[in-house]
Amino acid sequence: MSSRPTLGKRASSNNKEVSPPPTKRRQQSALTSKSVANFFTPVSQKEPEKMNWRIVNDTLLAGRYGAAQAARPGKRRKIAAFDFDSTLVTSASGRRFGRDAADWKWWHSSVPAKLKSLHEDGYLVTVLSNQGGISLKTDGKSVKSDQKRLTEFKAKVGSVFTQLDLPVSVYAATAKDKYRKPRSGMWHEMLEDNDLETDDAVDLENSFFVGDAGGRDAAGKTPKDHSCVDRDFAANVGIPFYTPEEYFLQEEARPFVRPFDPAAYLQEQTAAPTAPLQPKGTFTKTNPLDIVALCGSPGAGKSSFYWRHLKPLGYERVNQDLLKTREKCLKAAKEFIENGTSVVVDNTNADPETRAHWVALAKKLGVPIRCVLFTAPPKLCEHNDAVRALNSGPDTNPEQRTMLPRMAFTGFASRYKEPNVSEGFQDITRVDFEFEGMEDMKKIWSMYWI
Repeated sequence: MSSRPTLGKRASSNNKEVSPPPTKRRQQSALTSKSVANFFTPVSQKEPEKMNWRIVNDTLLAGRYGAAQAARPGKRRKIAAFDFDSTLVTSASGRRFGRDAADWKWWHSSVPAKLKSLHEDGYLVTVLSNQGGISLKTDGKSVKSDQKRLTEFKAKVGSVFTQLDLPVSVYAATAKDKYRKPRSGMWHEMLEDNDLETDDAVDLENSFFVGDAGGRDAAGKTPKDHSCVDRDFAANVGIPFYTPEEYFLQEEARPFVRPFDPAAYLQEQTAAPTAPLQPKGTFTKTNPLDIVALCGSPGAGKSSFYWRHLKPLGYERVNQDLLKTREKCLKAAKEFIENGTSVVVDNTNADPETRAHWVALAKKLGVPIRCVLFTAPPKLCEHNDAVRALNSGPDTNPEQRTMLPRMAFTGFASRYKEPNVSEGFQDITRVDFEFEGMEDMKKIWSMYWI
């Protein structure tokens, strides 16, 4: 009988037994028996994913973990809303922004237990976050870095929510539109998703929002907040606001400053005595034929002033936003004057060099040139621009203008030199900004938009 090699040994040609080769270290697989079984399970029988995502209007990323929590019958819904970064979580590495999807830890160890307690008390728990640098476009125009950040953000949120393991939703505003805080678009989308759109569906008094952007001043070694958008967002939707320190750690509230408060501006305007500046409605046409150059920041009210006060006086308008170049504006203005029609130059006309082109044209055509100077400060102008762009309508945005980048305002400020009659103007009319509109529009204008 031939002998058979024993287990773990092999026979050689000279019948000597030799040691077997060292066994390879077994690699631990990340696959579980459940995930393998799920892979081979028909789609119709698979367990639904706990984290589901969708895109709203190309700019809002909405996600939900688990099933929606049912409201308690007969009760208005209480909502506990939170910012994400620097409120619920922070980077584990200590960097301001996490290195990747795994670089996170709870902002404080008490956060998970607090959120679970809110859920058990019947609160709808949701996350509302501004997320720049993420592209949701599907037209192939987004850059790889934007797509990478989107993938990492979704993975990070999924990891956080999986550890929390509660029914919770997240909304991430990726563009500077109606969804971006302090604007209330995310809030209204969340209400719609949870069938809470009626006026009495939400208990606003007992709902709240927690975020780190509270406009706080520096305190000792603690730096000031990067903005006030979270506090302003809560004010826009009508719910109480807390910083993470106030809500999770029960710290005393710190002083805060708002860069611009529209409601306070209106109150000051109403309470102030009549300013020694030219009221808007008293501009009069003093020449049979002339050019009027407007001067002021974008959003200062120049176009509105033209339509309400200069158009009725017979002035036609040239505007570089519409005609695209100064040369086309100069040509159009020349044609109006030669046809016997006075003209308004509705551009920013920030510096003497720009205004000199219009002074020279008036001199060449033999007509006077006047100037209307708009005095609205930069933050007020930014606010007006956002209100106009995000509330399209015949009264607010008849020309359907989109929101301007911040550079448009800083660029004007860097070039601006106040006009003087020595430049060749017949006179200069100074105009302060005045809100003009009905109560419904006044309510919209009084909200926080920047």
